[in-house]
Amino acid sequence: MHPRIDDPGHIKGVRTVATIEFTKGIVVVLAALGVFSMRHKDIWGVAESFLEFFHVNPLHHYVGVFIDLVYRVSDVRLWKIAVVAAVYVILRFIEAYGLWYIRPWAEWLAFASGAVYIPFEAADLFRRPNWFRVLVIAVNLLIVLYMLMLRLEAAKKHGAARHSAQSG
Repeated sequence: MHPRIDDPGHIKGVRTVATIEFTKGIVVVLAALGVFSMRHKDIWGVAESFLEFFHVNPLHHYVGVFIDLVYRVSDVRLWKIAVVAAVYVILRFIEAYGLWYIRPWAEWLAFASGAVYIPFEAADLFRRPNWFRVLVIAVNLLIVLYMLMLRLEAAKKHGAARHSAQSG
């Protein structure tokens, strides 16, 4: 049996994080489907059509890097990427489900899985600073600290309830 959470602020906050985690999973699914769908296609033709549609200069450095990366992806490497993406998505969806239903284990999972990324995000931010990276690490830090705060408050309430039960 799970303890009832009657605090609307707690529910709203945790469900907001659940929505963020679910959205991250959906983005990875869509990106993986996009990459996977190109595996047997003429990558140059697809890239040209894409660039033409969005009026992007194909000689731009980042466009060339992306095209080169997709072109070099072999079927074996693609399957490895697919497995990692699948594990990531499953973890995000399990976490989102648990958070939506206000499960303590999901709050711990959100804390731990978010904390794992912080050193990598920080290193990436220092290597190539931009506003998007600042936003990513800021959102992740807020989620990690919020989940930690919720779990510490729950532990404090649980300890106080146990103490009053023993002394009463």
